[in-house]
Formats: sequence, C-alpha cells, structure tokens
Amino acid sequence: MDIFGHKFSLEIFGASHAPCVGVFLRGVPASLPLSAEDFTADILRRKSGAPGTTPRIEDDIPEIDDRRESEGSLTISFANRNYRPGDYSSFTSIPRPGHADFVAMKRYGSLCDGRFSGRMTLPLVAAGVVAKKIISPVVIEARLTETGGVPAAQRAEVERVLSEAVREGDSIGGIVECRCTGVPVGLGEPFFDSLESLISHAVFSIPGIRGIEFGDGMAAARMKGSEHNDPIVDSAGHTSRNGAGGINGGLSNGNPIVFRVAVKPTSSIRKPQRTFDFDHGCLTDFSVPGRHDACFALRVPPVVEAVTACVLADLML
Repeated sequence: MDIFGHKFSLEIFGASHAPCVGVFLRGVPASLPLSAEDFTADILRRKSGAPGTTPRIEDDIPEIDDRRESEGSLTISFANRNYRPGDYSSFTSIPRPGHADFVAMKRYGSLCDGRFSGRMTLPLVAAGVVAKKIISPVVIEARLTETGGVPAAQRAEVERVLSEAVREGDSIGGIVECRCTGVPVGLGEPFFDSLESLISHAVFSIPGIRGIEFGDGMAAARMKGSEHNDPIVDSAGHTSRNGAGGINGGLSNGNPIVFRVAVKPTSSIRKPQRTFDFDHGCLTDFSVPGRHDACFALRVPPVVEAVTACVLADLML
C-alpha cells in the first residue's frame, strides 16, 4: 500500500488517467490553520507549461475534506480533467523501455491507469505543504543544480541542451540539491530508521529518482578522515564544514541537512527505440505518443522539499 509515516502519515490515491489524484493524511494537528491558498506557491512550482515540461495542463486546484476534529483525518484531492488514456493503450503489448509498463503488467495485469506517473507527485507536494507548516520554523529549500550534465548557472547552455532534447524527441535528467535549516538535534534513530534512511525512503518514492547522497556523498570514499571529518566549533554542535550533511549516527546534528538526488531522463520519449512486441513475439521499433516532459527534473525541487518535510514532521510529532 502507498502509505508512509507513523505520527504523521500519508496515503496517496488515484492515478494520472483516473478522475483524480490525492492524499489522505493522519496526524495533522487540528489547531493547524489550513486554506486552499496555502498550496498555491508549491503547486505552481511543480506545474507544467514551461519549456521542456509536458504540454498537459491541469487546474491543480485542491479540494480539502477536513475531518481532523471528528476523525483525525485530512484529505486533499485534485481533479484530472485533461487526461487521455487512449494514448497508452499500446503499452500493454509494447512496453516502453525504462518505464514500469512491463512490471506493472506482470504484477497487476494492467498498466494501473498511470499509477507510476509523475502526476502522482502532485499529492506529495500537497502533503508537503501541510508538513512544512507543522515543522515551522524549519526551512527546506531544494533547487536544480544540474540539467543534462550542465551546471544550472550556465543558463544559456542549459537552454540549448534542453531545446536539443525536445527537438530530437529525447529527454534529459538532472541533479536536485536540498538544504534543511533549523532542524533540531537528535531526530532519527541509530540504524534502520536513521534520518538518512527515512529521507532516502521518501525521496525514492518520487518517480524517476536514481540516486541520493548526503554531504560529501560519494566523494567521501576518496577522502581521508582528516578531510571528511567535521570539526565542532561551539557548544551547540556547529561544525566548520558539513561533510556529514547534518547527520551523525543516523541523528540530526544541528547543522543544515544537505543532500543531492539524481533524476533520470524521462522514459517516455518520441525518439524511436527498440523494444519487445509481446503480441507478435519479436523486437520492434517504437516511438512513444502522448504528452511528456523532456526534463521532469525541472519540476522535482518542490517534490523533494515535500517528502523531506513529511519525514521531519513525522519525527518532530
């Protein structure tokens, strides 16, 4: 089941090509003020329409069913009005390379109407809006630092690489860095529920994530202890560097939590590829129809912030 968290738990429902998507929350304090306007900023950051994103446009207006006082639950849903399931009818016999079509057919006997779609990140963002209010004054900020192998600061080159991918019917990935400040010391557990484990679990729920590293990350394997260690400089535990990414022994150490995630190139591309035709029992050339992001990483920063906020809210409650 798609349920995450204990004290603050979320269960997503719906699908990209179903009437709606949404999230069912438990553990939200009844005293926490909420309105539809609270969701606007983060939803707009995730929204499609910019160059390199899918031309599918939805209203993304949250419908809030607040039963915190009576049942301890909060449901936030979004209507799907611009979906075309017919675009995906051929994928049952000719699965898309790199996508979940094949495993979904084996597991469920169907493609699940877009259960594996990036559209499912919308309810994650909604849950994150609530979680951010719970953990305030903790601040979580994620940003795209690399697109298609090009640093985000090189904007002209990023635009060129993105335009080239769109023109060729291909896709590119990216790197998103997340930074959490104001996190109290001691959140997490020493082993299976270490703070890195919980954040990683939540981050890998985002479709298309291929890797995560905290602090120095993979570079730590090429460093000496004297280079990687973080000298403590005051009684609050602040350090002169942050190679650990704000976590020691599975617990937050009071320094900023810093991690980076790798977002793969979108699987659904117009560029012809070879794949297996299960109806005819042979390899075939295949081009994916429909509306898809050339770079889904462009829309991932608010999603990374959201799932991270959910982890921290669960621990802080």
